[in-house]
Amino acid sequence: MKGIVLAGGAGTRLYPLTRVASKQLQPVYDKPMVYYPLATLLDAGIREVLLISTPHDIPRFEALLGDGSQWGMDITYAVQPEPRGIAQAFLIGSTFVDNEAVALILGDNIFHGNIGLAPLVESFTTGAHIFGYPVRDPERYGVVDLDADDNVRSLVEKPSEPISNLAVPGLYLYDDRVVEMTESLQPSGRGELEITDLNQAYLDRGELVATRLGRGIAWLDSGTHESLLEASNFIATIEHRQGLKIACLEEIALRTGAISFSEFEVLVEEMARSSYREYLERVLAEQA
Repeated sequence: MKGIVLAGGAGTRLYPLTRVASKQLQPVYDKPMVYYPLATLLDAGIREVLLISTPHDIPRFEALLGDGSQWGMDITYAVQPEPRGIAQAFLIGSTFVDNEAVALILGDNIFHGNIGLAPLVESFTTGAHIFGYPVRDPERYGVVDLDADDNVRSLVEKPSEPISNLAVPGLYLYDDRVVEMTESLQPSGRGELEITDLNQAYLDRGELVATRLGRGIAWLDSGTHESLLEASNFIATIEHRQGLKIACLEEIALRTGAISFSEFEVLVEEMARSSYREYLERVLAEQA
């Protein structure tokens, strides 16, 4: 399975921070925000990734991430000239998808805890797979309604009267028909290709599956000043308490076998002196 990180948008809710760099390049505690969705994909065994962003920000992502080979990944880039909905990512990345299954994750979505993505990726064959996460304010999100057996009954985008409290986070799995099905979508009243409409198309075929994310899972959407601060504080608290880093791409690459121990050593040796390097030196000592 391939992966797409959609890291576009104007980031107006984070103004004036986004005058300096895009939302997905803002720090979430000790790492750029984009590290977190990349870590979710890498930890699930997805190594071939397309990052989509604005013409202005693509060079900054390239400077930060390069081609991803340092983490055993293959990262390429594509431009989203202007935002026309989340599902637009599949039209922009149609050549990259190339009739293969693909995972799409939004660049400002942070997951912590075992969401079981790796076995889903490994066993995925057809249809579409979404997630449902309980929230107090479902009217702000796309919402999924599940029956007692977790079968999808319906989907609604930002309902005034929510059908459930399960928001649909920005992580989706689709089969090799996703580009074709996106091409058949009609723009919404906002002039966008809505991801909810794409999911509804799969549901209409009886091919949409959902996983309910429960206790022990954290989903953080860091698109406002308040949520960005909350996400940073959450990551800092967990890391300080456990002494383990979240979304540390070098460590994940080593643990999952994406890079060898000797390659990990070189990464650490070439890294600037910092608390981040000190952590990786401890990992190196533990693995030696």
